[in-house]
Amino acid sequence: MTTLTQKSQVTIPKQFRLALGLRPGDDVDFEWDNGQVVLRKKARKLPFDKWRGVLKGYTSKKFNEEFR
Repeated sequence: MTTLTQKSQVTIPKQFRLALGLRPGDDVDFEWDNGQVVLRKKARKLPFDKWRGVLKGYTSKKFNEEFR
C-alpha cells in the first residue's frame, strides 16, 4: 500500500520497480486500461539517437573529396 503525498507523488513499491527494471531517472507512462491505471516503463533513448540519420547518404568518398 502506498499513499499519495501532498505533491501528488507516490512511491512505486520495490517489487514493481524490480519487475519493470526501473532505476532513478527512468521515464514511465501512465495509461488507462478498462478503468484501471497501467504503469509502463518508457524505452530508454540512447545518447546518440538524436543524431540518427544526420549523415544519411553521406559516403566516405564524398567526405574525403570535401575535406581534402
